[in-house]
Amino acid sequence: MTLHLADAEATAALAGQLHAVLPPDTAGWTVLLEGELGAGKSTFARALIKTMGHRGAVPSPTYTLVEPYQLPGRIIYHIDLYRIADEEELRYLGWTELEDGFRLVEWPDRAPGLMAAADLRLELSYAESGRDARLQGLSERGKALVRQIDDSACSNSQD
Repeated sequence: MTLHLADAEATAALAGQLHAVLPPDTAGWTVLLEGELGAGKSTFARALIKTMGHRGAVPSPTYTLVEPYQLPGRIIYHIDLYRIADEEELRYLGWTELEDGFRLVEWPDRAPGLMAAADLRLELSYAESGRDARLQGLSERGKALVRQIDDSACSNSQD
């Protein structure tokens, strides 16, 4: 599924669409956020974290690598792998200890093995005055969510 995002508000709206179809229990879900520097990965992550119920600042995890958000009934881990040089470093990050939460991973290309265990992949790229967003389901549950978002977008465009 590919969408054109005219601006940051459209990126936030896409985060809202994803949130609307996510199940109440998102423990163990992994969403990969890909794209060049400045393509909108952090904008999407911030919007999704706020839509999921976080109040307050959502700092970039560029230096901390992992920013946890404890919300009622769930925990979100916003993860930035930009500074990771080798996939083996995930072990030192405590990757297996993050399985209880919803993981939003920026720069997943630094750990190519993540693709096999992820649910969704959002690839953002520059396109004229905005961005193009390609949302891809990687697991069966991820594919089902993409179909729901696609169906919702189709029905909204027919209204």
